[in-house]
Amino acid sequence: MDYNIGIKFEPVHVFMSSLHSYICRKSHKKIDLAPSWAQETKEKLTPDFAQTLDDMLVNGDWNYAYLMAYFAPEGIGVEGFLTWFEQLSVHEMIELFVASGNELPEEEIGVFKKRMLSVLRQWNEQYFKNVDPGILSALEQEKQERIQRLTEIHGEEFVDETTNGMLFKSLPGFKELLLVPQYHFQPLNIVTKYGNRIICHYNARIYLGDDSLIPSHDLRLLRSLGEKNRLKILRFLHQGPCTFTEIVSHLKLSKGITHDHISKLRSAGVLYAHFEGENLTEYSLRKRALGQLQERLFRYIEAE
Repeated sequence: MDYNIGIKFEPVHVFMSSLHSYICRKSHKKIDLAPSWAQETKEKLTPDFAQTLDDMLVNGDWNYAYLMAYFAPEGIGVEGFLTWFEQLSVHEMIELFVASGNELPEEEIGVFKKRMLSVLRQWNEQYFKNVDPGILSALEQEKQERIQRLTEIHGEEFVDETTNGMLFKSLPGFKELLLVPQYHFQPLNIVTKYGNRIICHYNARIYLGDDSLIPSHDLRLLRSLGEKNRLKILRFLHQGPCTFTEIVSHLKLSKGITHDHISKLRSAGVLYAHFEGENLTEYSLRKRALGQLQERLFRYIEAE
């Protein structure tokens, strides 16, 4: 493996991923927080701001905004990040973008900055300031545990364990994989390529619900296996990695239905998702997750 692995987490990262989770409307039915979270959050927003977010897309501008969170000095918090962002000059922003292999025309930077600062400040005031502090504590703990784990295992094994089944191929010019734990978008992941760096907001599998209930990530694993076509996919992948098109052909189902089955298996961690840059190219069977199923089930049943 020819790239470095880094672990990073600052409050600004969960701040940004929470907003990403809200504006990524197509994913509301797939995330653990469920559509009710988006609706409850919307009810707390002013009508004008809610409409602004309804009109936003996860596009190039949003990717530039996401990138700013990784340029910011560490330890300054969300308020500090917003102040730092506001004080950046156009020239400084151009330099930051170029350094990451991205370019935004100079004449567009002022408009982008004004628009995004307004959105980010309102999101902080109307949502993030009241977020459960347990989320930040759990993500910080996850970061520390991953840093320690990185001293014990390395390379693909570490990436696999951390991300629950994501593998990134070494490519020319790919120098760093930055892994950032996230909560709001669970069980999905956010993968973005910036120059020679890939930033992966991975599903940290954090459960803050009722202790008497099985954690959502364990329940997801159990549910993922209770469907004949998903089991058929696992059996097919036992022969080796396959593309999405090959799986569709094998199942003889529509692309939409096949994609839904694969998404549920991926979320459960029973598939490897193979990436080249930020592009997912093929899938393979992740046997270790199946081997852990009995252990997880008994851990829940035998808990006192």
